Amino acid sequence: MIRTAPQLATARGCVLGLMLGDAIGATGGTIPASGPLRATSAGQLACFTVDGLIRAHVRGMHKGLTHPPGVVWYAYNRWAVLQGITGVKPAHGSDPMTGWLGKVPVLRERRGSAPATVAALQGGKAGTLERPGGASMGAHGLTRVLPAGLCTWWQSPGALGASLAALSHGGSALAAAALGANMIHLIQLGNDVAGAAMRAHHMPHGSWPGTTADTLAPALAAAEAKPAQAGELARLAAGDTAHGALLGGVYVAVSFRKRDQVREALLFASSAGAKHAATVAGALLGAAHGPDALPVDWLSRLELAWVADTLARDYVAQVEHSPSGAEYVEATDPHWWGRYLGG
Repeated sequence: MIRTAPQLATARGCVLGLMLGDAIGATGGTIPASGPLRATSAGQLACFTVDGLIRAHVRGMHKGLTHPPGVVWYAYNRWAVLQGITGVKPAHGSDPMTGWLGKVPVLRERRGSAPATVAALQGGKAGTLERPGGASMGAHGLTRVLPAGLCTWWQSPGALGASLAALSHGGSALAAAALGANMIHLIQLGNDVAGAAMRAHHMPHGSWPGTTADTLAPALAAAEAKPAQAGELARLAAGDTAHGALLGGVYVAVSFRKRDQVREALLFASSAGAKHAATVAGALLGAAHGPDALPVDWLSRLELAWVADTLARDYVAQVEHSPSGAEYVEATDPHWWGRYLGG
């Protein structure tokens, strides 16, 4: 359970940092002098991940059981329907406008492709750890699921991260998602970025494909021996895979681990063309240092800043206070159920 102000800061920093890393990473290191910092499909999908986790908790409080991967799958379905992606129908006839995310204009705009996620949704069947929903090992299998690391009320954060990746991805993307979620969780427990990476590196891992005891070793070794070098980042983050995004993001975050280095970290990753590593590094550094460490001038221009911060705050409120009530407890917020339908 999330109970302290530092843990709230971790949740806000994680989600806002992810969105900022996503937007800065997409610029290729050339930050526009004015105007909004735009989200990509990775940032959009991460918003629906958090929305799905909130809905899953609401459902569990009222019905006594829930399955977060299934609820998040329906959240991704709403994202696709809202964007008018062909071949994707509303799940079980549900209205994609339920809740409040469907009313956010940015989330209804096409912002790049998410081919593996879209292909799985068009197929109409969510994948599982036993039967992944696709063979793609692409970076979205990691970046969209990093907020799963904040979730401690269902199995383990690592298992949840892998399960969310398996909805549409397979192979080493599942291991990357598990390790990324575990790192966010370890930061939430009080570890710094380097400590979280080292502990995640040595944690017992699940049986999903691509998981080995030395998965993070190349990033940790490079950050120790050759920190902040574009050539090293390019080597680690090659291929736009989830595994590469994880290694690149860890390398960047450990190379620029100090509170006042977030701007430098994201510019470095973005300028090196490692856009997915920038997203991962933003989530890790934001979780470690909180939202106040994120560059204010960038954050004030981040088009999904309010959405991200509201989702993070609402997630903490739901887990800690359950404004929607419970099976035998009255709701403290009569509008909460409409925001996050649990059914």
